[in-house]
Parts: sequence; C-alpha cells; structure tokens
Amino acid sequence: MALTALAATGPALAATAGSVDGSAPTLSTQNTRTIKGERYIPGISITPDGCEVWVMDDGAEGYAVTRVRPDGRPVCHDINVCGTLNADQYFATDSYRIHSGGRSRLEDFFRASDAFGFIIVGHTDSRASQEYNMKLSYNRANSVAGVARASGSRIIDVRGYGENYPVAPNTSAAGMAKNRRVEILCVR
Repeated sequence: MALTALAATGPALAATAGSVDGSAPTLSTQNTRTIKGERYIPGISITPDGCEVWVMDDGAEGYAVTRVRPDGRPVCHDINVCGTLNADQYFATDSYRIHSGGRSRLEDFFRASDAFGFIIVGHTDSRASQEYNMKLSYNRANSVAGVARASGSRIIDVRGYGENYPVAPNTSAAGMAKNRRVEILCVR
C-alpha cells in the first residue's frame, strides 16, 4: 500500500524537484553522455588504505564514491606484506625479466594465496640515477604482476619506488642487496 502511494507520487515529485521555476523539469544529462566507441564502465577500486570505492571514469573525467555496508561503515580490507622477493634471486642485474625458476615459485605462491588482491611494489638500491631506479623498480614490479595475472590473481596496483624506501643503508654490498627487492602486499 505504501509502495503504491509512493509510486503514484514519484513522477510528480521528480517533475517539480528539478524545475527552476516550478513549471518544467530540468533534466540532468550527467548519466546520458555518450562518447562514440566508448562507454562508462563502473568498477571497484582499492585506496592505499585498503578501502573500496565505486569508480566510474571515461578517461576525461570521473568520480569515486566510498563503498559502504548497510550500516554505513566503509568496506575496507587489511593490507600486509605477504612476500618479499630478493631481486638478485629473481632478476639479472639491470633486468626486469624473471628467471624461469623464479617464475615457477611465483606462480605457486599466487595460486596458493587466499588474498582478495595484491599490490606489487618494486625497490632498488641507490647505485644508478633516481630516474633509472624508478623505471627499473616499476618494470620489475610489473613483471611480478604479470605472473600474478597469468596465475589468475587480481592486481590492485603496481608501484615502483626506486631507492626512496631503503630497508638497509646503501653503504655496503649487503645493505644494497637487501634494498633490491619486490614486495607483494596482500589485500584481505
């Protein structure tokens, strides 16, 4: 009964709610924009703090709205480091091609994981230029992400930080070796 009454008043309210002077409705074209050959595709993205947002983007503009539960709390996931790859064991010097043995171990890891998705982060030591290290760390992270995708895993983000976040001083060979790494962050 209440739904019938609401349905009967719905169109009348819609006609006056958007009108400028109360006589004719002002129609929004926000949801009717069409780009030839393209369309808006909504999706869910994960923010760096692990919370889900609904996103819609056509490449020129877009928006994101926090995804919430029925009680109003945001839908968030725990993020933790679930794997750290020593880059020297998976990549040749100045390369982002993964050794075949390393590829096999990564495939096993991603297939066995119960994570919702992964964030892959590359790091380097400080021997080369900042620009070179940023590119190398990003390319290594992308290589690991490629193995994850081929294994059926969801990749949320791929980042390359170069030499910006060392875990050891870059003053010794052992310290530099620790800094050459790819971290796999699990989103649960």
